[in-house]
Amino acid sequence: MNNFVINKYLITEFLKSFLNVVLVFCCLGLILNLFEEINYFKNYDVGIMLPLTLSFMFIPSIVINMLPFILFLSSMWVFIKLKNNRDILSLKVFGWSNANFIILFSFTAVFIALVTLFAFNPVTSIVVKYYEDIKGKYDLDKSHLASINNNGIWIREKNNENINIIKSQSLEGDLLINVSIYQFHGNNILKSRIEASQINISNNPWLIQSGFKIDFENENKREDFQNLEFNSTFSKEKLNSVYSNLDTISFYNLITNMDKLISRGYNPKLLIEKKHFYLSLPFFLVLMVCLAGIFSLNSNDKKQNTYYLLLSIVICVVIFYFKNFSTALGTTERIPLLISVWSPIAILSLFCLVGVMQINEK
Repeated sequence: MNNFVINKYLITEFLKSFLNVVLVFCCLGLILNLFEEINYFKNYDVGIMLPLTLSFMFIPSIVINMLPFILFLSSMWVFIKLKNNRDILSLKVFGWSNANFIILFSFTAVFIALVTLFAFNPVTSIVVKYYEDIKGKYDLDKSHLASINNNGIWIREKNNENINIIKSQSLEGDLLINVSIYQFHGNNILKSRIEASQINISNNPWLIQSGFKIDFENENKREDFQNLEFNSTFSKEKLNSVYSNLDTISFYNLITNMDKLISRGYNPKLLIEKKHFYLSLPFFLVLMVCLAGIFSLNSNDKKQNTYYLLLSIVICVVIFYFKNFSTALGTTERIPLLISVWSPIAILSLFCLVGVMQINEK
């Protein structure tokens, strides 16, 4: 019973610190993102409520992406608080060690990670999707739009005097699969229709392969072809940018519908990198707890708290830059993708293992 009461007290203090840091990050993110939204809508008469609402919608995704850093600061906060209150010293009299605190908070960090991945992340992915849809309605370049939904890929573009509506089943590498192209005059009169099995969009003009064209201006004349060039304002890079925000895909959707997402045109490398980012999140949070414990429990001198806090923040920033650099090497195929995601975790694990063993002796 005594252990239950102690564990409950410590976990409560940890969660309080975590929520306080989350609140601070939400406020900072809201302020910074609000300026960006106001600047985006400066040419529209929308008032302040729409930018404010969009800022609130965008904050949850920031919290998830910054969760390791948030948990690190939370752990530092609670360790220093317990140390200053002499709670740690009192519990050590009853047989607790520094490792006991780290283990208890590590289990709490795993719980936070699981709740984030399976309860919070599905909601934030939907919110981010709505966020992008709302902002897309105010796109200054409405003549060139691309959309991805359950019915495939849709593109609307204005090319000279024509308006093209392009519908494709999926994007596989450089190829649009099962494509229909409708060409309209500027006055919305249907000019022609093109049906093709695939289109190579690696270069401009596009190369349409194995299809037919119906010319509605020439008595609905049908013409079959094997290869046909088609001028478009879209390129593969521009179309791939539609898939760039993977925050719209939840962790559950990522692990259950990976093949479906790839068939719809998402970059497999980015999907794999995002999936392993989520899979590594519990381990990364545990390591952040260990790292905070190594710095905060290394000394009982209150005067050194500020020094260790500043030093640990600097090291934590270096870790994040190293992790992002390693991931970039993986996505550009300089090193294997799995190694790029998990190598920072492995290196940090070795450091934390040695550090925890050292502070446990104190």
